Amino acid sequence: MKSVIVKLREYMREASGTEKGIIAYLLEHPEQVVEMNIRDLAKKCYASTSTISRLCHKIGFEHYKDFQKSLVYENALRKDVITERNCEIDRNDSLEQLIEKVIYKNIVSLKDTKSLIEIDALDKSVKLLAKSRKIAFFGMGASLLAAQDAYLKFMRINKFCQINQDYHAQIVLAANMTSEDVAIVISYSGMTKEMIMCAETMKNANVPIIAITCFRESPLSKLADYNLYVTETEFDFRTGKMSSRISQLVVVDMLYMAYIQNNYDECMRLLKRTFIPKET
Repeated sequence: MKSVIVKLREYMREASGTEKGIIAYLLEHPEQVVEMNIRDLAKKCYASTSTISRLCHKIGFEHYKDFQKSLVYENALRKDVITERNCEIDRNDSLEQLIEKVIYKNIVSLKDTKSLIEIDALDKSVKLLAKSRKIAFFGMGASLLAAQDAYLKFMRINKFCQINQDYHAQIVLAANMTSEDVAIVISYSGMTKEMIMCAETMKNANVPIIAITCFRESPLSKLADYNLYVTETEFDFRTGKMSSRISQLVVVDMLYMAYIQNNYDECMRLLKRTFIPKET
């Protein structure tokens, strides 16, 4: 699929002065451009028709009409296909439509997660992590993937942390936690019984709990000291968490980067020390 907007933005870096003016106009007025012939566009951009033709060719289109046809299609996708009412996967979707819908879901999930993150909760969570003796990560299914990502990140900066894939091992880990440690429990629903059992075990031992969960009251959110919320923007069919997983990973990145920022010099030293060079 030829994405006109993406191709124009990418080419902008190497475009000539005249081309940059054309691209700027195209990006600002995509709906008007589909109604213009090449001469009309040239007048609007104070450029020649040959310059516009060459630009179309440089970004992968045979000629202006081919470019214009793709722009019409992209505008239609952005306005009609990708809406809150009509973004679910349909059995008759083309691959182009499928790509657009998956990307749309992830973008919406990230934007909504940004609006739900409470700066105070994030700040206090980072301070808890900084003074903790140990960080333990808990999760099941897709949430375990985000927990493993967090574990690998914090291990790079020599923070003592633990994780177990087996549920029974997670219960044992929870039982061995103390008030000097911090637990990060990741559960999209906040209702996964295994995670609730781990959280209850730790709550009884006064272990601080940070939950990465969806924005609603749940057994997990009630047990947590601090909640970092992700949003519910999944597709209707339940084949596994997708956009929520992306949001969970982004929240993990927020915690990790904020932690590094609080001890920047030392963390940078450790990141350099633990970097594994790749063979070239």
